[in-house]
Amino acid sequence: VQLVESGGALVKPGGSLTLSCAASGFTVATSTMTWARQAQGKSLEWMSTIESDGKTWYADAVKGRFTISRDNAKNTVLLQMNNLKPTDTAVYICAILKQYADVGSTQWTYWGQGTQVTVSS
Repeated sequence: VQLVESGGALVKPGGSLTLSCAASGFTVATSTMTWARQAQGKSLEWMSTIESDGKTWYADAVKGRFTISRDNAKNTVLLQMNNLKPTDTAVYICAILKQYADVGSTQWTYWGQGTQVTVSS
């Protein structure tokens, strides 16, 4: 199993980015996939989850600005981020949520190395 995030960049406040999480060794369509972030010096913060049935969940901090989705043909999970703020600066990590874990938890079976998002003018 491997998860590889990409798409992180330096972006100005108000800008947009789309992060990708390319998966191998399993099928994202039948898994519960999640995004979390970790800012420097801070603990992991859950962002969003997409369940196998397509149901999505978001943290209050990003609701209305971030959208999680899947590209089943590419076996990839995406995170569209709009209206970015300096407080969104962090390493963004894609993970497989453990079965029966809460959708907002960080109980993962596998996770990637992360991709850096920096929001600054």
